[in-house]
Amino acid sequence: MQVCRFDNSSIIDRAAFDEEAELLCVRFLDTGCYFYFGVPRNLFERLCSAPSAGQFFNEHIKGRFQFERDPDQRRFGPIAD
Repeated sequence: MQVCRFDNSSIIDRAAFDEEAELLCVRFLDTGCYFYFGVPRNLFERLCSAPSAGQFFNEHIKGRFQFERDPDQRRFGPIAD
């Protein structure tokens, strides 16, 4: 598994990639971790080297891959009805 950190991003903390599973895990600063399925390795590499990780994510990943929130994470605050 490969990991990259985004010290200068105001949206994304880090991303990890499992090449065998084509699974991208993105940890957002405000909302936690999400898994994106069927992501090619070169897209992960481009995300890690992008001048703006948030902008790259919004343009090339968001809305283009099936995803789910990490089920092990708990949200803080009141529970929505």
